[in-house]
Amino acid sequence: MTRQELLRREYLGRIERAVDFIYARFGDDIGLDEIADAAAFSRFHFHRVFSGVVGETVSDFLKRVRLQRAAALLADNPGLSVTEVALASGFSGSSVFARAFKERFGVTASEWRALGREGRRNLRGSNRDQEDRMPGQPDRKGRKEPPDGGGYPPSIIPYGTRRKDMDKLSYKVEIRDLPELTVAYARHVGPFEGIPEAFGRLARWAGPRGLFARPGAKTLAVYHDSPEATEAAKLRSSACLTVPPGTEVSGDINLMTIPGGKFAVARFEIAPGQFGEAWDALMGEWFPSSGWQPDDRMCYEVYLSEPDTHPEGKFVLDICEPVRPL
Repeated sequence: MTRQELLRREYLGRIERAVDFIYARFGDDIGLDEIADAAAFSRFHFHRVFSGVVGETVSDFLKRVRLQRAAALLADNPGLSVTEVALASGFSGSSVFARAFKERFGVTASEWRALGREGRRNLRGSNRDQEDRMPGQPDRKGRKEPPDGGGYPPSIIPYGTRRKDMDKLSYKVEIRDLPELTVAYARHVGPFEGIPEAFGRLARWAGPRGLFARPGAKTLAVYHDSPEATEAAKLRSSACLTVPPGTEVSGDINLMTIPGGKFAVARFEIAPGQFGEAWDALMGEWFPSSGWQPDDRMCYEVYLSEPDTHPEGKFVLDICEPVRPL
């Protein structure tokens, strides 16, 4: 077995431990930090690692497991009320559970129970008949539930299945020691997709001062919060421009220091709508066999070319992810 394969198995083994932890504790009030600790991954970056490998976010995975458990309880335990099923499956209350169940299964919990086994099978279809057993368990005839029904996602075993229907992005990763950076920044609060507004504010301040034209100046975006652990309306990100230490700032423009150190630097050339795919490629494809894992320092994107200067209207950028040995 090659060293690369050994490293990949270690990396995916940690993801498996996170999945096992979720299956074992899905009925409890568990948080992202607890799951990250169970997998021995950086708490800040764990959401990207998990979704990059598994193909869905931690919260979506946990919600799906809970709903599958609830569906099984409804089918096999007619003496339990819907509220009792909701609480036993890890939901905080019946109203939250009712909305989630209807969204996933297309019927209410009571309607699901009333359908009977044959009706539920017809409703879900032959490839999603997960309602009468826990995910990953065999049915009464010994058949294993298909991956789409809620067992371990096929992206973990075998490698690469999750992206088979997507155009694979081309990129190159280098491990570099990057310097500490002083940046002027405009803060954005809200979904990360809204950060261009902050870049507009930064440009209106920096442009007249000639800071974009300064030799070696870099434009970058820093992400401060995990979208898995923070609601979209409260996510913080910063539109940044490197400046000399001590640069005078004003208004809503401030100074910040980005720690240096060892980083995985991934060069991408992507369309404007492919940023998520680029992060998934780095976290889910490259990291598992790299021998590295994400560190807790700030991650950021450095923009090398904008769409209006690219012949194909693409971004050229470096994703800079802090790392430490696996």
